[in-house]
Amino acid sequence: MKKVRLGRTELMVTKTAFGALPVQRIGHADAKALLRRAYDSGINYFDTANAYTDSEEKIGEALSDVRHNIVISTKSGGGDKKTVQSHIEESLRRLKTDYIDLFQFHNPAQLPDINDPDGPFAAALEAKQKGYVRHIGITNHRLKVALAAVDSGNFETMQFPFCYLSSGKDVDLVNRCKAADMGFIAMKGLSGGMLNNAAACYAFMQGYDNVVPIWGVQHEWELDQWLELTEENQQLTPALQAVIDHDRKELAHNFCRSCGYCLPCSAGIDIPQAARMAMLLRRSPYQPYMTDEWYAKMHRIEDCIHCDVCKSRCPYELDTPELLQAMLKDYDAFYAQHHNDQ
Repeated sequence: MKKVRLGRTELMVTKTAFGALPVQRIGHADAKALLRRAYDSGINYFDTANAYTDSEEKIGEALSDVRHNIVISTKSGGGDKKTVQSHIEESLRRLKTDYIDLFQFHNPAQLPDINDPDGPFAAALEAKQKGYVRHIGITNHRLKVALAAVDSGNFETMQFPFCYLSSGKDVDLVNRCKAADMGFIAMKGLSGGMLNNAAACYAFMQGYDNVVPIWGVQHEWELDQWLELTEENQQLTPALQAVIDHDRKELAHNFCRSCGYCLPCSAGIDIPQAARMAMLLRRSPYQPYMTDEWYAKMHRIEDCIHCDVCKSRCPYELDTPELLQAMLKDYDAFYAQHHNDQ
């Protein structure tokens, strides 16, 4: 399986990597079987986070006996030294390992201060000095913060949303990471589930030799599709380019990436789903959204108090309240036409 040098970490990781956020949604036995099959099929890089409930624990159960053959990255969103120290200790215990290959600061709103003796960076540096952490990186959804991280020179890797809907500014970030010899890990390669052509997503990533996509995997069939595309070494074809061009035209502007940073909502609105409902209805089976439960969930948008907190939190600068109103109007029209479909 093709490997990519993860920037100046010198870690060699498989270009087809395993995003382990979704394994928290399945049982321990199923997760162990899935993770082990990924490893047995040649995948050597597994990404998780302290915040992903039992994801780290499941990786430890499945792969601790082959620890020396794999690369593990995890994350902490802790805002001070004590919290990050606690998270690192907890991650080591859950993963059943005595070191973390890549520790990442989890989507901070601003860069951690490397000179603060009581700050989160101090904890990472101390853990690195003790051998508990080998490399230090950062993840983010905010382009401004990501660019500042590259310019700082303090991080060995960047994890950032990247897919074929990404803007020219996002591509520039990828190139700047390459120039800085900073590893680039692509999250949300399917744009939060909005993209449904795995071959097009995979082929797009092939065009960037420094990008390592972490594909979120929950089901056997999802793992199968990435393994098959890897085996075929899927390249970009005119037909796949046509898919990309169509999706860019339809989706590449005012749409929700479902990152969830708008939450919680004081009105109880499921913003990451409701704000992209028009696309979900047309790009996936729509019947699950025609239930009484989903009708009620969508109509919680009527309870929006327009506090604009969600808008202020959106790293993509969407006008979330306005987008939600448009989604409700579209949903009601679609519901009137389709809710009795069998």
